[in-house]
Amino acid sequence: MPSSPEFFLPDAMDAKILSALAMDSRRSYGDVGAEVGLSTAAVHERVKKLIERGVIERFSLAVNPEKLGLHFTAFVAIRSERAQACQDVAARLAELPALLELHSVAGEYDFIAKVRTPHAKALEAVLYQIKGIEGVARTTTTVVLSTPFEGRPMRAQVAS
Repeated sequence: MPSSPEFFLPDAMDAKILSALAMDSRRSYGDVGAEVGLSTAAVHERVKKLIERGVIERFSLAVNPEKLGLHFTAFVAIRSERAQACQDVAARLAELPALLELHSVAGEYDFIAKVRTPHAKALEAVLYQIKGIEGVARTTTTVVLSTPFEGRPMRAQVAS
């Protein structure tokens, strides 16, 4: 989490470059340049600056969970026994490989976790692991029936 409220609104060209790389970060700068109307060197320089500003944190890989046998997705809301336990609970939850995301949230629950497993029985085992963590008071699970879209590339907002 950033320590300062600094943010960066890209210009129209940076937004085009970010959108092109968001669709496929393995594209060459020459390929991106041809799409957005810049030279390879100009794209390289802009990407370098976007990295330096922290706009681009990393280049990543998108994996199809179905191809890995992870056919079951659920969101688990997790409530800690007390506020002081939240950091300890988060650290223990981070150790569970089936948890792909963990978000600290406001409201009745302290965390929302995204879980992927091969089947319902494996989800049940993960839920027992979560409930077994010291400091976890309760959970509520929502099973995903279908996913119309997920992991959509972020579109940059342009400075006005």
